[in-house]
Amino acid sequence: MATDVVELILADHRRFEELFRSLRDRESDRSTLLAELAALLVAHAEAEEAEVYPALKRYKEVDNHEVDHGAEEHAEGHQALLALMEVGDTQSEEWESKLEELVQALNHHVDEEERTILNDAREQVADARRDELGRLFVEIRQDRLDDNCGDIAYVRKVAAATEDRID
Repeated sequence: MATDVVELILADHRRFEELFRSLRDRESDRSTLLAELAALLVAHAEAEEAEVYPALKRYKEVDNHEVDHGAEEHAEGHQALLALMEVGDTQSEEWESKLEELVQALNHHVDEEERTILNDAREQVADARRDELGRLFVEIRQDRLDDNCGDIAYVRKVAAATEDRID
């Protein structure tokens, strides 16, 4: 299993994309897929913000503004995720609309994070440090998953706590 934090984050990003493709399919089990997406998305963001982002801000070659902006985009993603989770009917037009809002928010964040923060980290942070950050990222992400972070009550709490970060 990879331990490089950049590769681990990229793997989660690709999983988000797979889940979005499946969620767009009206024949899929959208409730189950949304539960998986919610858990992974919240755990991923909290692990990045707990260890990865603070560590990267210590590197002068890593753009601190981009790191702060990434945290703002996590907050926007939490808001969009909660809005989708609060729509009861997974076959409704409202659900479809909220899904697309989440997809747009997350795709925008993933694109920016990969082009800026992760490219800087790959170029500026030593392999051993990226591996150390990867282990911490996995540990925190798993702790959040074990805490059932995809539950709507948890997502509501995270969304409320990060609401002030949104520009």
